[in-house]
Amino acid sequence: MTSVLQGYRVLDLTHVLAGPFAGYQLAVLGAEVIKIEPPAEPDQARFQGSDPALNDIGLGTAFLSQGSNKKAITLNLKTEQGREVLLKLVATADVFVENYRPGALDKLGLGYADLAAVNPRLVYCSISAFGSSGPKKELTAYDGVIQAYSGMMAMTGMPDSEPVKCGAPVVDYATGTTAAMAILAALLQRAQQGGHGQFVEVAMSDVAMVLCSSHITSHMWNGSHPEQKGNRYPFATIGCYQASDGALMVSASNLRQQRRLWHALGRPDLVKQTNRERIKDFKAEFDALTQAFQTRTVAQWETLLREHQVPVSRVQRMEAMLADEHNQGRPVLHRFGDEANDLNGLVVPVAGFRLSNAPVAVTSRPQAPGAQNIEVLSALGYTVSEIEQFKTSGVV
Repeated sequence: MTSVLQGYRVLDLTHVLAGPFAGYQLAVLGAEVIKIEPPAEPDQARFQGSDPALNDIGLGTAFLSQGSNKKAITLNLKTEQGREVLLKLVATADVFVENYRPGALDKLGLGYADLAAVNPRLVYCSISAFGSSGPKKELTAYDGVIQAYSGMMAMTGMPDSEPVKCGAPVVDYATGTTAAMAILAALLQRAQQGGHGQFVEVAMSDVAMVLCSSHITSHMWNGSHPEQKGNRYPFATIGCYQASDGALMVSASNLRQQRRLWHALGRPDLVKQTNRERIKDFKAEFDALTQAFQTRTVAQWETLLREHQVPVSRVQRMEAMLADEHNQGRPVLHRFGDEANDLNGLVVPVAGFRLSNAPVAVTSRPQAPGAQNIEVLSALGYTVSEIEQFKTSGVV
């Protein structure tokens, strides 16, 4: 099968997580993604992760998780020669992705207008914390800062507890996914309307607002504000309860599911006909569920409730999910073998989707900074001796 983005070239000037993840999603769709890093200050994610030895060699797990399928070159864009090399690459590219502060690349003559003059077909994607307009446009931020700014932390946690961030960097990954989707949309429009590229902007703060869509709509309608409710929902039949040996998350959300739940528990007297009745009788239902779930194990409850088509899962650690036989047959994870040499056995997530007529796959291991300097620059016409001179002078 032919990859969706086979033949497309992406220049990835991003670092840390949101931007690199966007490039990674394009890479598993078959694009040739060239990661470009400053020679003296490569992606900081290379030095972060759970294995100190990998951190020391610039292959930290924080980098490895979205570093596959990319070529890696180094370029010092503060040098004239480095910028010249980049412009030559831009002339060959379909997509340019960066996540510097808005205006930073413009000062180097590498803004959208500059690059579009070299390649009018270029899709230029800029990822930043707050976007290119507004009083906060020049501020730097990471996932946790945006979670704090957006109100996500203030609505997460138990009532009266300190604000709590999500355990996974959801804003970063959502931003990367949004950027990849926006780039694909721009490429589609380019193919449909004359072959012209365009400027794409993705702000983490905007993405965070979208992640809070239902809460924002409620608040803007009648002032209702999401408060810290822990694991409670408006309906008692949705929530986390303690079984005899652990925690259980039950989601009998709609009227049909709550009816099946109460029948499974032998309490048809608590079945409601309307959602308003469910809200009004929350305490009685909550107390009944709290007492009932304590009488059996999580395994027994999972079996019983699933037989009654009630959504349920035990609360478990990530390693338990990974060991679940359900995931053994799913193509979400890729395990490298002997071909990865020192990374033999490395497991990385690929993508949260599949295509029936095109591969979505990892095909090459993450690379060290500058690993493809000679390959990529030679293809632009530079000789090996010129590339060595670039290295000596700090251009690469």
